[in-house]
Amino acid sequence: MNRRTFLETSAAGLAYSSIAATAADIANGPTKRVALIGTGWYGKVDLLRLIQVAPVEVVALADVDSTMLSGAADIVAKRQKSGKRPKTYGDYRTLLKENKLDLVLIGTPDHWHALPMIAAVKAGCDVYVQKPTSIDVVESQAMLAAARKYNRVVQVGTQRRSTPHLMEAREQIVAKGLLGNVAHAEVCCYYHMRNRSNPADSQPPANLDYDMWSGPAPRRPYSELCHPRTWRAFTEYSNGIVGDMCVHMLDTVRWMLDLGWPSSIVSQGGILVDKQAKANTTDTQTACFDFDDLQVVWQHRAWGHAPDADYPWAAFLYGDKGTLKLSVNSYDFIPRGGGAKPVHRDVNMELEEYPEDKTEKALERHVAPAVRVHMIDFLNAVAKRSRPVADIEQGHISTVSCILANLSQQLGGRALRWDAKTHTVIDDPEANKLLNRPYRAPWIHPTPDTV
Repeated sequence: MNRRTFLETSAAGLAYSSIAATAADIANGPTKRVALIGTGWYGKVDLLRLIQVAPVEVVALADVDSTMLSGAADIVAKRQKSGKRPKTYGDYRTLLKENKLDLVLIGTPDHWHALPMIAAVKAGCDVYVQKPTSIDVVESQAMLAAARKYNRVVQVGTQRRSTPHLMEAREQIVAKGLLGNVAHAEVCCYYHMRNRSNPADSQPPANLDYDMWSGPAPRRPYSELCHPRTWRAFTEYSNGIVGDMCVHMLDTVRWMLDLGWPSSIVSQGGILVDKQAKANTTDTQTACFDFDDLQVVWQHRAWGHAPDADYPWAAFLYGDKGTLKLSVNSYDFIPRGGGAKPVHRDVNMELEEYPEDKTEKALERHVAPAVRVHMIDFLNAVAKRSRPVADIEQGHISTVSCILANLSQQLGGRALRWDAKTHTVIDDPEANKLLNRPYRAPWIHPTPDTV
C-alpha cells in the first residue's frame, strides 16, 4: 500500500470534513468524570479546552505545588457547568485510589509522564497524556504495553494531527498527490527558547513538595529554573528542544506521509553559543531520521535568525511537483510547474465562538482550536473504543525517535541503526545501555513486562 492509497483509506482519527458533526455528537454525549494530574500551564490549557467541547465533571486535581493546585481548582469551579470546586490532592496515587473516574489528563513535566499514565490505565481510565511520552525508551515502551494490556484509549498531546488547517492540507494537498513524489522533508525550530539565565541554587518554596516533584529523576539542587515551566532547561527532566519541539514536527511529517519507524538516526550538536547558562540542554542540534526512501532532517538553533521568517517552527515537505510549508499558524502549498494553483491558509482562532480564550492567562490562542479538536478526537475514540489520531503507539514512535536523536548526539554523533521489533540499537551495546535510565529510589522503573 503506497502512501497516497493509505491516506485515502485510513480511518485513524477524524476527517477534516467530519469535525463539526463529531463535535455535536460529543457535546450531546454522556457526562464524563475527569481528573487532571499536573495543574501547570498546559495541564490547564488541555483541561479547559475539554470543558469547552464536552459534558464533563472535573472531580479531582493533583499537583505537588499547593498554590498552583488551589488556583487551578478555583479556575475550574468558574469554568465548569456545575460550578463545583474539584477535590485537590498532593499525590496522584491518592487521587486515583479515592475517585471513580472516566478520563485522566496528565500535564506534568516530562519526567512524570510514565508512572501516572500507567497507574491511570490500571485504574480503568482512558488517558490524555502530554508529549513526549517519556524521557527514556523503555518508559515509553511500558506506557504502550500498559495501554494495550488494560484496553484503554490513550491520546498523546501531539495535536498537530488535529490542527484544522493542517488536517485540510493533509487531505487536500498530500492525499490528492499535488506534491508528487515526496523524497525529503525538513523540520525545524529557531525560537530562542533555551533559558539563558544562571540563577543561584536556593531552597524550594514552602508550597512545593520538591522531593515529589523530582520523583524518579535525579534530585538536582533547586533553583528557580526547576519550577514552574522552565524545567526543560535540564536533561534530567526533559529531552530538551528536540523532545519538546521536534517531536511535534517529526510527528506531523509522519502523520502527513504515513511513516512508521526510521531505520536509523544520526544527530550532532551541543551547547555552542550559550555556554554560560545553567541549562544543560543543547542550544544547537541537527538530526537526520532515515526512513529509507525519505529523509527527515531536523535543526534547532536557540539563537540567530530563522531562514524563513514566516515559518520559524515548521515542517517542509518537498515533492517533485511542489512544496508544502506547515506550521501552527498557517500552511502554504507552492506548486512547481503548471497545473495546480498556490494555496495559503491561516489558523482560525475561533475567538468569537470561545470568547473566554481572549482573556485566559498564558493561552496560546492559535493552538486552542487544535487542542479542542484533539479532545473531540479523543472522546470519539473513547466512545467507539477505537484508536485516536495520536494513539499512544504513534506518540511512542515519535518520542523514541527523538530520544534516539539525543542519544546519537550524546554518543558523539554516530548513527544509530534501529530495530523496531526488538527495540534495540543494532550492534551498539553502549547505546542500548542508555535506553533505560536509572530511577531514583523508591520509584521503580516500569518495563513492558512489569506493567
